[in-house]
Amino acid sequence: MKKVIIDCDPGHDDAFAIMLALKHLDVIGITTVGGNQVLEKVTVNALKVLEVLNRIDVPVYIGHAGPTVVDLVTAPMFHGESGMDGPVLPHPKHVAQTKHGVDFIVDTIMSTDDVTLIATGPLTNIAAAINREPKIAKRVTEISIMGGSITFGNWTPAAEFNIFVDPEAALKVFESGMHIKMCGINLTRQAILDKKELADFDAIGSRVSKFCADLLRFFMAASSEVAGGGVSIHDPCAVAWLIDPTLFKSAEMHVTVELRGECTRGMTVCDYRHLRGSDPGIDLSRIPTTTLRGKPSNCEAALELDVERFLKLIRDTIIMYA
Repeated sequence: MKKVIIDCDPGHDDAFAIMLALKHLDVIGITTVGGNQVLEKVTVNALKVLEVLNRIDVPVYIGHAGPTVVDLVTAPMFHGESGMDGPVLPHPKHVAQTKHGVDFIVDTIMSTDDVTLIATGPLTNIAAAINREPKIAKRVTEISIMGGSITFGNWTPAAEFNIFVDPEAALKVFESGMHIKMCGINLTRQAILDKKELADFDAIGSRVSKFCADLLRFFMAASSEVAGGGVSIHDPCAVAWLIDPTLFKSAEMHVTVELRGECTRGMTVCDYRHLRGSDPGIDLSRIPTTTLRGKPSNCEAALELDVERFLKLIRDTIIMYA
């Protein structure tokens, strides 16, 4: 199994991402960061998820509360006051580690070969780790990010939430030299769960399936995006890409982050001029590793998801817990 560290801000879709990762990857630790809600709440949520999944052996490390340049922006309108409203869960019995999350990331990567990072929240911790020890950029196998977009945003017309919260950190990561997989909004909006999946999770009848159903029920009500009440389940995409790369079509491109634009701060500016067709997903037959006129590629950006097989992966994984 691939050895991974999950840096997250749970979060309904973060919980699904953790659920996937624990059955298919070797999760050696989870670090938390302020994002969907404040740091204290998302850390409690991470501990709750591990207790529901009966995996309290996975250590949780508390990271940064928010960006260093601007105030933290949270999303209670989508994730509720707790950051993971819906499931009724007791306060966790186990606690986070005393070691800081950034120290854990740095120490683990420097002492352990072949570690992959998964980032499903703002990139504050990852950038701080690079600042503390730049050598991790060459030590880490790759980083799979849920964030950014090739096309439109979701928090603003141009910017996706995770990048918008701390664009300075995101720029640091994209310029780090790490091999980056980017699951942007253009990809994750293809990953829709709807009433069919909700009924399916309820019907499975296990503790974990009920937890997933309760997560989905609240998330659908809070952030319904398509006719019929479906909702995009963003964060599991970054995990699924590591579990089964054949679920995705992607392209190499150069990505940078806009820091100053009045209407575009937090935008991931993606150079896909080397791709043919009006849409970046049309022609994947001839994709060079560098752009024709721009900077060398620094990112593998996801374009297309095999939705049917992705949904099957989620359902099959929930059943594995039963």
